[in-house]
Amino acid sequence: MKTFVEFRSDRFAPLDEEEQLINPDLWGKRLADFLRQGLREQGFETKEPIPEDWGWVVPVVNRSFRLWIGCGRYQQYENGFVCFIEPHKALVWRFLKRLDTRERINALREAMDRVLVEENGVSSKRWWTYEEFNAQYIEKPR
Repeated sequence: MKTFVEFRSDRFAPLDEEEQLINPDLWGKRLADFLRQGLREQGFETKEPIPEDWGWVVPVVNRSFRLWIGCGRYQQYENGFVCFIEPHKALVWRFLKRLDTRERINALREAMDRVLVEENGVSSKRWWTYEEFNAQYIEKPR
């Protein structure tokens, strides 16, 4: 499943106090707020973004399994950002039962795709699987 999206934007500058909450140069609060509002307009109930050392978590209300979006600065590019959906797997365990996440995650991905459009100041959008995105950072043997 494609659960990682990278893109470029000049719209989501850091807030003055943001680096006190997360690691330096890894902002994303404006992006988290923007995404939260857009998802709410798409019918997803979300909660207030939570700071992490790497960026921001946007909790998505979901009864069956824990669902959230991580978002923040993508340092590969000067104006780069990345968002990722968790869980990124098609199946998860909850209370000794396997749950299929695909339908809900695909609906969330489609809603995110509608929010992150060029009219909203987003360009060069690219979706990846978890494995594809992380393979970029694993050094290949020579």
